[in-house]
Amino acid sequence: MTSRYRTSEASQPPNSLSPRRRTVVKAAAATAVLAGPLAAALPARAAAETPQFLHGVASGDPLPDGVLLWTRVTPTAEATPGSGLGPDTEVGWVVATDRALTNIVAKGSVTATAASDHTVKADIRGLRPATDYWFRFSAGGTDSPVARTRTAPAADAAVTSLRFGVVSCANWEGGYFASYRHLADRGDLDAWLHLGDYIYEYKSGEYAARGTVVRPHAPANEIITLADYRTRHGKYKTDPDLQALHLKAPVVAIWDDHEFADNAWSGGAVNHTEGAEGAWTDRKAAAKQAYFEWMPVRPAIAGTTYRRLRFGKLADLSLLDLRSFRTQQAASGSGSVDDPDRTITGRAQLDWLKAGLKASDTTWRLVGNSVMIAPFVVGSLSADLLKPLAKLLGLPQEGLAVNTDQWDGYTDDRRELLAHLRSNAIRNTVFLTGDIHMAWANDVPVDAGTYPLSASAATEFVVTSVTSDNLDDIVKVPEGTVSAIAAPVIRAANRHVHWVDTDRHGYGVLDITADRAQMDYYVLSDRTDRNATSTWVRSYRTRSGTQKVERTYDPV
Repeated sequence: MTSRYRTSEASQPPNSLSPRRRTVVKAAAATAVLAGPLAAALPARAAAETPQFLHGVASGDPLPDGVLLWTRVTPTAEATPGSGLGPDTEVGWVVATDRALTNIVAKGSVTATAASDHTVKADIRGLRPATDYWFRFSAGGTDSPVARTRTAPAADAAVTSLRFGVVSCANWEGGYFASYRHLADRGDLDAWLHLGDYIYEYKSGEYAARGTVVRPHAPANEIITLADYRTRHGKYKTDPDLQALHLKAPVVAIWDDHEFADNAWSGGAVNHTEGAEGAWTDRKAAAKQAYFEWMPVRPAIAGTTYRRLRFGKLADLSLLDLRSFRTQQAASGSGSVDDPDRTITGRAQLDWLKAGLKASDTTWRLVGNSVMIAPFVVGSLSADLLKPLAKLLGLPQEGLAVNTDQWDGYTDDRRELLAHLRSNAIRNTVFLTGDIHMAWANDVPVDAGTYPLSASAATEFVVTSVTSDNLDDIVKVPEGTVSAIAAPVIRAANRHVHWVDTDRHGYGVLDITADRAQMDYYVLSDRTDRNATSTWVRSYRTRSGTQKVERTYDPV
């Protein structure tokens, strides 16, 4: 076993937990399996006579005494994701302290059924804190791959360091998931954070790599029904690089809009036509059900992804759901971004976040945040760059002031949260953000209009997309061309922005000590190349007590 922490003993409650059973109407899904696209969710080696683990294994949401394990079994060849077909199948699991699984510390079984799309979860307890474990599933004489996971440090542990991979926005048709492979190859992650857009909902060809489909997803149609969402999740889980990362470390995930539909809000989405695409309430329920079936995530408050994890005395992590409760994005005739009745969090979640940040006794307060909280104005970009930037942000292309899908569209919530941080002298709050398909390092000013004379209440590290188009892709120019022009203009108009890279794809590695939180930014050589290489490009840190970002010239 390896350990980077000082830890204490954990209690020993029961080792296994019966799976949550979900009841769904299966008739429509059963007929849908006859269509070709559903079968495409399985790789070529589809199950024949014995159960198979074709979608990998995963773990998530680590606690000091436990972790959530996940897999999907394919009991028979016709039991493709979303089909509603296939027999009930007993799935066993073991957890051990060694990779060879000789020292087993927990074991049990769960039943995979068509009602849960043959996905299973086991919420394990009774483990030791800050400890590596290995686990495996088995069914009908077939074993899954062996995977590593890791528990969180004890709540009162004096943790010296933490290291997380950080990713966002992985569009299947936009390229290969080399970012996941490079994170898996590191072997030094305590966990990895997925900040949203784990899947995309579009029909085939609608959103690809500069308009070109690198690899077709399934189903080919825009996903709307429960069977659709299950099939799309199933397709993603066949990716070998994604499977490799799930094998190496537990994931901590939140959803953003594309797990539902583009620019989703509580009552609809830009990419949803009420009536023609069914009722939004039904589509949202289907998306949520499939997400919790296919992801190693514990359903949290009100069946959403907002929850909090703790990693000893060094850091806690507040994870937000910025889709389920928000009011519709501001647009012409729909209200001002400054309207105090507009919300991105909902009242209950904002109160929960404020209370948690105030009560925290850890050195660092991390916030998993799907859309950028730092304010952003365009500045004097030329028309040929302004229009594609507006397209990327989903805004009117004839001119814009703010991205109303981000916190900029809900300024009263942001004002209240930042004032709370300032008035209560809450230090070391770091927002970890995805969504925008660009890399940023930001101070989060109380008053952007007077910054840097006004205070910074927090800091923010934004990671770029794994594969989804960014600015140079939309303009269709060589990588780096747009960033060289746009980045200086953006920084001049936003003095709290220390760095922005509008053009590249990749991932981040967040390393935390008592003295600083540092984000190392890595970029891919070519997202359309299955064997893309990875290169470190920049690092930024915030030192304890400063609430400001500064550049550092070496990765951790």
